[in-house]
Amino acid sequence: MTTLSTTVGRPQPGEYAPYYEKYISQIQGEDILGVLDEQHRQTRLLFSRCSEADGDLRYAPEKWSVKEVIGHVSDAERVFGYRALRIARCDATPLSGFDENDYVKHGPFTRRPLPDLIEDFVAVRQATLSLFRNCDPEGWTRRGVANQNAVSVRSLAYIIAGHELHHRRILQEKYLKILIPDSGC
Repeated sequence: MTTLSTTVGRPQPGEYAPYYEKYISQIQGEDILGVLDEQHRQTRLLFSRCSEADGDLRYAPEKWSVKEVIGHVSDAERVFGYRALRIARCDATPLSGFDENDYVKHGPFTRRPLPDLIEDFVAVRQATLSLFRNCDPEGWTRRGVANQNAVSVRSLAYIIAGHELHHRRILQEKYLKILIPDSGC
């Protein structure tokens, strides 16, 4: 593992589309690698007491299941990580957007065992951490275009962390409190 400072500075307005402020604002401090590393432990802990049947829970009709939410978080992290890689490597090609609803609709999440989805999330997060741990100082502030908006690499790291936190909170508040009240799952 490369030993680089994890303090890359917070992204500033103009480094990302205003839509992403809802994710970036949820992340405190400037140690984004520490946040990303801690998140995968917290997510594993959250699901450590859940059964396979819990993965199929939907808190309302037409809402994603727990499994679909986990699959969505992993898919989005893959897309954001890919964007970060391309931009960090000075690839100036504009990157397209993606429709998260289509990704969930066509993903095999409901057919996969819950532990497999959790392990997939952990694997994706480990790859994300490796990418960012090996990003040089100039790479963090490089900017590119994704989904017709300017974005910096460090913004993508904060978006990844904030997006995961956003969905974990929804899982805790709307899904898992239904399963086992007062137990964290």
